[in-house]
Amino acid sequence: MNGAQALINTLVDGGVDVCFANPGTSEMHFVAALDTVPAMRGVLALFEGVATGAADGYARMAGKPAAVLLHLGPGLGNGLANLHNARRAGTPVVNVVGDHALYHKQYDAPLESDIDALAGAVSGWVRRTQRVEDVAADTRAAIAAASGPPGQVATLILPADVSWTSGAPNVANSHAEQGVARADVSEAVAAAAKALRSGDPGVLLIGGEATREPGLSAAARIAEATGAKLLCETFPTRLERGAGVPVVGRLGYLAEMATYQLGGAKHLVLAGAKSPVTFFAYPGKPSDLVPDGCQVHTLAGQSGPATDALIALADEVAPGTTAPLAPLNRPAAPTGALTAETAAAAIGALLPEHAIVVDESVTSSFFLPAATEGAPRHDWLTLTGGAIGYGLPAATGAAVAAPDRPVWCLQADGSAMYTISALWTHARESLDITTVIYNNSAYAILRMELERVGAETPGASNGPGPKASKLLDIGSPNLDFVAIATGMGVSATRATTAEELTAALARARSEPGPHLIDAVLTPMG
Repeated sequence: MNGAQALINTLVDGGVDVCFANPGTSEMHFVAALDTVPAMRGVLALFEGVATGAADGYARMAGKPAAVLLHLGPGLGNGLANLHNARRAGTPVVNVVGDHALYHKQYDAPLESDIDALAGAVSGWVRRTQRVEDVAADTRAAIAAASGPPGQVATLILPADVSWTSGAPNVANSHAEQGVARADVSEAVAAAAKALRSGDPGVLLIGGEATREPGLSAAARIAEATGAKLLCETFPTRLERGAGVPVVGRLGYLAEMATYQLGGAKHLVLAGAKSPVTFFAYPGKPSDLVPDGCQVHTLAGQSGPATDALIALADEVAPGTTAPLAPLNRPAAPTGALTAETAAAAIGALLPEHAIVVDESVTSSFFLPAATEGAPRHDWLTLTGGAIGYGLPAATGAAVAAPDRPVWCLQADGSAMYTISALWTHARESLDITTVIYNNSAYAILRMELERVGAETPGASNGPGPKASKLLDIGSPNLDFVAIATGMGVSATRATTAEELTAALARARSEPGPHLIDAVLTPMG
């Protein structure tokens, strides 16, 4: 057995049976070894950022790691953005990076780079395997490190000669699945209970594992009994929502919105979430969103036992209280102009039961929470780390992890182009993904931020100057997403009215396989 075979066998023995890959020469023995391990599914991506984002989406839905196979330092570099998102999401990923043969590294060949340093930027665990005898043990250690708690990116660097060398021991996998360690949370519960019983205005901010139904139910009970405002982090890893699930608002992305939501609070209780800060610095404005005079209480950290802590706190402050649940309530099918608001209504009117929604709609997302709050139960995956180009790859992984559930990918046009080649994988794997492109022909988020940071063009009296505008405009030429999708094997159509979007969503919902809808939006006033 060579090193590549030992690695794949050990992955499968440890429960990692899907590998998203964009390989090169140094990984060819891994590629060949796939045919010797039928239980491992290899999924090809045409860009490394698609492979890493797919692994993130897979892990969020499967609750276990996927593997990623990347080619040397440049391949890892191409995949870093979505590994960053996975790190911020706390999702487990086993990241296998091929390297030059050990004896070849001294020659500083063109693709030589410091893989360890690159990996360290996004990984909680990095190891370079130097001997074929260590491949199985190092792979088991990578699985354990990725699986946590907390979940993280674990990078295993495999030199080509270690991959092709025979002599790896065929040792049974001793990696046992680890349960999540639950710390004693009694002191934190007592402090939070005292704060919420004080009569002062309070906010309960949840994140991490707490945005699944058990944590949501406990948090909603606490809010119902104490009057605390319930919010979840701006970009939750996986939020369960819809009819029959407690409703939780999300902390606003814009500092002005978050400041309004948190305004007047004297106590802020954190359960699986960090203390809130602005995403960027703005001239003359504070970065810390905690109101003056507000005391912060950490019930459980981002990687802590947030759900158990919330249940304990609910039993303390809300015995006998029932969590209010969202009723089934869909908007009517919209008519007229296709705007961000009517597009959201169309999504809410037709979202399938048990759907997985991957949301990278960016500025077009404002109306989506209200429009889908009462839709049939579903999961919502968001852009945890803010590195765009996440939606299409994450939808890929989610569909592989949950083949019996429809995936709807709500995707802004600018960020779609970062990883548009994911559509090819959607078609190749016959994935049940419906992608809605919010096509406004602009980096609308940057247009907004240009004004918010006060970056005025010298001499311009009304908005940005022509050169600045050109860097924020992705029209001229206009992107033809129907042609792009069709060229990669995905059934596609264009919608320019609310009625056309509704009809296209209904058709995609009734047909198997991937679909794309190019939703050409009328600008809002």
